[in-house]
This record gives sequence, C-alpha cells and structure tokens, in this order.
Amino acid sequence: MLESAIQKKISDYLTALPECWTCKVMAANKRGVPDILAVISGRFVAIEVKRPGNKPSKLQLAQLRRIQEAGGVAMVAESIDDVIAGLASADIKLG
Repeated sequence: MLESAIQKKISDYLTALPECWTCKVMAANKRGVPDILAVISGRFVAIEVKRPGNKPSKLQLAQLRRIQEAGGVAMVAESIDDVIAGLASADIKLG
C-alpha cells in the first residue's frame, strides 16, 4: 500500500472522531514536519506516516521529539491501529 493511501485512511479515521480537527500537511516551511496534524479533545497530535518497514529520517524523529517536549503527542504510524494505540497510550479518549 502506498504511503498516501495509509495517510488517507488515517485522516479519514481521525475526521470521523468527535472533538477532532485534522490537517494533512501538503508542504511546510519547516523540514521534517509530520504528515498529519490534529487536535483531539484539546490535545495536539502529530503523526508521521510510513509504509510498513520504512523508518522516519533523523530530522523527522527530531521534530517528533520536539513536539513531545512541548507537550504534544507525536508518533510514527503505519496503520490506523498504530494511531489508536498511540492515542490510547497518551490517554486520549476516542469518543
């Protein structure tokens, strides 16, 4: 499955959640910005989407770490299940 297809599935899932705003990042003026940004129940969430087996770059990992250090939730996801697990581990209620 293409990364863009995984991104679409995750975006569609997030859009259907109550109390969720989401945005697919098409281009950013800052390198390494995660693919999907969201606010879920008042919590900032950043998701770097990868195809199974692919790994984020050092720059992408650094951006995710900066988001976490600022109090946001940041994760790498290969599927909707990864997103659900990441949100659960951050104690974000899904409806």
